[in-house]
Amino acid sequence: MAEKKLCRQDRWDAKKGIAAKTYKIDKQVAESFKQACKQVGVGMGPQLTAMMQEFIRTVSESDTKEE
Repeated sequence: MAEKKLCRQDRWDAKKGIAAKTYKIDKQVAESFKQACKQVGVGMGPQLTAMMQEFIRTVSESDTKEE
C-alpha cells in the first residue's frame, strides 16, 4: 500500500509544530473577534496563540501560589 504523500503545507506545518484545531464557539463572538483582529491589523491565529499563552501563564502562576 502506498504511503500518503504530504503536501508542502503539511510538511511545513509539521516542521514548525503547527496543528490545526477546531472549536465550537458562539457565532457572534467569532465574528466580533474577526472584526477586532482586522481593525488592529493582527491575524486571528497569532492573537489566539498569544491569548492562550497568557492564560496558561496565569493558571501556572496561580498553581504555584497555592502550593
